[in-house]
Amino acid sequence: MDRTRSADLATIARDVGSLLLIEALVMTVSLGVAVAFREWYAALAFLVSGGVTAGVGGAARIRFLDAPDPLTKHGMVIAAGGWFVTALFGSLPFLLTAHFTPPSVAAATASAAGFESSSLRYFRHPLHAMFESMSGWTGSGLTMAVHEPTLPRTIQWWRSVIQWVGGVGVIVLTVAVLARPGSGSYTLYESEARERRIHPSIVSTVRTVWRIFLLYSVLAVAAMFVAIRLSAYGSDLSLFEASWQALNHAMTGLATGGFSVTDNSIGTYNSPIVEGVLLPVMTLGAIAFPVHFAVLSNRELDELGSDLQTRWLFVLLAGGVVFLSVQNLLFVAGTGSLGRTVDLPFLGSYLSTAHVDAVRDATFQFVSALTCTGFQSSPIGDWSEGGKLVISGAMVVGGAAGSTVGGIKIIRAYVIAKGIRWQFSRVFLPDTAVPTARVDGRTLSGTEMSREFGEAAIVGVLWLSLLAASSLVLVNVAGPEFTYADALFEVASAQGNVGLSTGIAGPSMHPLAEAMFILNMWIGRLEIVPVLVFGRALLFGLRP
Repeated sequence: MDRTRSADLATIARDVGSLLLIEALVMTVSLGVAVAFREWYAALAFLVSGGVTAGVGGAARIRFLDAPDPLTKHGMVIAAGGWFVTALFGSLPFLLTAHFTPPSVAAATASAAGFESSSLRYFRHPLHAMFESMSGWTGSGLTMAVHEPTLPRTIQWWRSVIQWVGGVGVIVLTVAVLARPGSGSYTLYESEARERRIHPSIVSTVRTVWRIFLLYSVLAVAAMFVAIRLSAYGSDLSLFEASWQALNHAMTGLATGGFSVTDNSIGTYNSPIVEGVLLPVMTLGAIAFPVHFAVLSNRELDELGSDLQTRWLFVLLAGGVVFLSVQNLLFVAGTGSLGRTVDLPFLGSYLSTAHVDAVRDATFQFVSALTCTGFQSSPIGDWSEGGKLVISGAMVVGGAAGSTVGGIKIIRAYVIAKGIRWQFSRVFLPDTAVPTARVDGRTLSGTEMSREFGEAAIVGVLWLSLLAASSLVLVNVAGPEFTYADALFEVASAQGNVGLSTGIAGPSMHPLAEAMFILNMWIGRLEIVPVLVFGRALLFGLRP
């Protein structure tokens, strides 16, 4: 038994070490960014962080290089443990940069950006640094940085690149780079809730995923640059600054992460053009990669309609935008605005700017929520309780499995709804009938449908139970100015890996709430079950 336990630990340690080596590589690239911007204190921080990460990861990989390939039980522990360890070591650049940078240098950077103090000081606290790292790697987007422009360029880049890498999945990246063939690679791939392959070879599959992601990233950067330059805010920016903002927002938008380098997220631009460009970028990130491959390889848009998750994604987007627009228009009728306005004189004869804002904000924020991106164009804290609950529901569901999004996922919500309907319909069947069900073009027997419904329902119940419990904790520590709708919204955002906020998340939040959010983001990224397996393994090992 001890020998089996040692083999289990060796397999886990080797593969988690591989993840750390990949993270160290990303840190090394970021070190180059620090040197390019001559941010020497940040360069030192990334040099130390990369050295420590590479040392620990390399030692684990070399020591256990001959360990057996992972089985399913190992894959789940590696996924859960790997994400947590990646976030833990990923907090080092935040922590060390904050400590290495003299306050006078940080103040000068903040002053150049037009602010009195730098948000870099918040990362001197280890819990804040861990929060930012976990939020980045899991693609959540909640942040401790109150004023993002006051951060060093290298830290701005680090926040964006970890969301970009984490959006596809650090484990997918590791499999693609290490190119280890066999069932072990598929176990790691599947442990991140990706079951549909593009190619028979899992290594070829993940490499294709990255090629698609790189292609879309280049296109998104170009589109964002044009949109920013056409906006009133962006027209005053230098070409470099516009390019920098386009690069960072394209990376975090396509990865459905939501970190921003501007002070008020996308609301900084107050531009329908920028928001309009981001709508398809965010939607692309919420569509499963096999669908992208099918469309790009066959050059037939019919693939979008034939895929169940993509079809329902568009239905939910359209329905949600209409429903939230009505909700916002009713709210505007009672209050006059949603917290900000935009001047659109050419519509002044027909509609008030408040009405235009109501529909525009509903469109952008619902797409941002359902795709789990978390870009914010409007002060959602000023919205009605009903509007917050609609957005919360979108964040709970999320986009398609096999994409970059969080949430329960469309296919799982569909199977739960289909299963409930199927269970009721069975009551009216004669005793001699053989029950079957149709799901996504497949005919399932009664046993198969019960199994799929049961698996989806278990994850759904666990997900919603954690959501309810966490929101009850949060509403009691968030402060009297926040309602239960605010608390539910904030937890749904963290657990759904979204990043929209009503104002609760920040450096002044209660430490209990902050630690809970780290847990919510970690669990939400892995869809609960791997984390439960990880917890059981810590207590009892991996024996049956």
